[in-house]
Amino acid sequence: MTKEIPNGWHIEENSLVREFEFKDFLAALDFVNAVGTRAEAVQHHPDILLHSYRKVKITTTTHDTGRLTEKDFELAERINRLQPPQ
Repeated sequence: MTKEIPNGWHIEENSLVREFEFKDFLAALDFVNAVGTRAEAVQHHPDILLHSYRKVKITTTTHDTGRLTEKDFELAERINRLQPPQ
């Protein structure tokens, strides 16, 4: 697959990965919930790690194929369209 990596993301172990940093815990938690809503809408669910009280790491891959697919790139673009981190 030759697909452009979405802005801010990188490939790590057959997954798209991006870390976001927010002003506080509640802003990070709001972002996690927004990502969850978008993921559920497209039925493609990333791994989400909220750590260091205000950082969120998103990792997406298509588990049933064991590799990146169009679904991963689409989800990353949808996540990028969320309100920018504060």
